[in-house]
Amino acid sequence: MLSVSIVGGSGYVGGELLRLLLGHPHVEVRQVTSERLAGQYVYSTHPNLRGRSELRYSPQSTLEPCDVLILALPHGSAAKNIEHYAGLGQAIIDCSADFRLRDPEAYSRWYGEKHPAPHWLERFVYGLPELYREQIRATRYVSGVGCNATAINLALLPLVKAGLIDQTKPVVAEVKVGSSEAGAVANDGSHHAERSGVVRSFAPVGHRHTAEIVQAHGLENVHISITSVEMVRGALATCHVFTQGSVNERDLWRAYRAAAAEQPFLRIVHDRTGLHRHPEPKILAGSNYADIGWALDETTGRVVALCALDNLMKGAAGAAIQCLNLMHGFDESVGLEFSGLHPV
Repeated sequence: MLSVSIVGGSGYVGGELLRLLLGHPHVEVRQVTSERLAGQYVYSTHPNLRGRSELRYSPQSTLEPCDVLILALPHGSAAKNIEHYAGLGQAIIDCSADFRLRDPEAYSRWYGEKHPAPHWLERFVYGLPELYREQIRATRYVSGVGCNATAINLALLPLVKAGLIDQTKPVVAEVKVGSSEAGAVANDGSHHAERSGVVRSFAPVGHRHTAEIVQAHGLENVHISITSVEMVRGALATCHVFTQGSVNERDLWRAYRAAAAEQPFLRIVHDRTGLHRHPEPKILAGSNYADIGWALDETTGRVVALCALDNLMKGAAGAAIQCLNLMHGFDESVGLEFSGLHPV
């Protein structure tokens, strides 16, 4: 059995990691840390796990060596202490933004400060299996993925792989996200009276996840906006791109089928009729699937590329467990088979 510990387990991502790991046949969860809640049962903050685990939160000072250390800490914490964590975990999966970018200058540009451990950036592999599967299999260090970036990266993946995008024109992506993206710590914007019913422009320009899309696909002319909507879990990326030359439905079917063929968690959703003819985040709650689809305006050459996912799963914890499986030679889908619920 693989020994796994979670550092920073009291947040939403930590809870999802624990839920998945408790059902994983090849894993034993050794420790889950929280400084604030040390000594309390993990189900005190993750009530869905009541009866599943008698683990208690422990302080980081009591962490023992393990096979895999998963870091679910606030931005900046992992990088400042990476040498310490590397001495505890034979492998590390960091769910934060600390090691997503390979270029220290790009990190400084998008995060407004110098990276605390720039020599570690090249040691981490970006944790998106659909793009970096073989590199993930061969590494001991995997970074997290931005949930918004993942939705956009997967929406664009078939078009990029097929070379269909006209890169002289901008790629414009809008992502609608649920409230869980803001994390478990309350703020003025998460107060029910302020959050309920909103369609709130959260980051119209300059969102940090832009850097992950540029890095993953090599697209320089990318512009993204993020909008908070009345939803707890989920992200829906709507990406507007223009194609090179004339493209028809058959070309797009070919591109999407080729991209999804060897991806266990990519599903094509593109039906002519019916309620669910386009990707919809609601039906993906709790699952590691990403549903991708498109709409084509043949008169202008504009393709609207769509991707729906659960931001806490394929956008965070699910991707981390998928990477854990790849790193240790397990079937990629182990522990991630849940298909979502309908209706919800």
